[in-house]
Amino acid sequence: MTIPKAISDLINSFERLPGVGPKSAQRLAFYLLHVPQGQLDDFAVALQNLKKHTVMCSRCFNISEVDPCWICADKTRDQSMICVVEQPLDLLALEKSGTYKGLYHVLHGRIDPLSNIGPDEIYIAPLLERIESEPVKEVILATNPTMEGEATAMYVTKQIKQKKADVIVTRIGRGLPIGADIEYADDITLTRAMEGRREV
Repeated sequence: MTIPKAISDLINSFERLPGVGPKSAQRLAFYLLHVPQGQLDDFAVALQNLKKHTVMCSRCFNISEVDPCWICADKTRDQSMICVVEQPLDLLALEKSGTYKGLYHVLHGRIDPLSNIGPDEIYIAPLLERIESEPVKEVILATNPTMEGEATAMYVTKQIKQKKADVIVTRIGRGLPIGADIEYADDITLTRAMEGRREV
């Protein structure tokens, strides 16, 4: 059976998304055939605007509508603390918990030699520049408790200690189970993790 080109193109596009296999891609494509055209048009516009109407904050590298992002622009936040996370979703999860009132720095990844991701492929250098130029007293490392997250935390700690020894470096507490991702953690777990952070 020959699938119409429009459907096959959509299936191929879905298959490029993380976690979407061939069967899921087919189900999504054929499901969308039954969605009213108006909803499909809204979906298409939302996709087109995704990159057009978002920017990366030049200070913390969070994804936002404006630069600087709303967190960096908020002068009531504690300017002496920077919480380092792997992805913007981790930042959103921590913000949702409501326990942290400092600034953030998003690495957009983690050191992963098996995937050819080294320190230069993520935003570590700008973090070190911020620590030198801003009144930072504490850096909280909130990378995920995985082997790669731990390796990233150890590398960042070493770099910070070489640049500015008087900055306190803490690691997010063990409220998170090993192998879990921050974005999937509940509010109570994240609150305990923040409260249980320790100096590295």
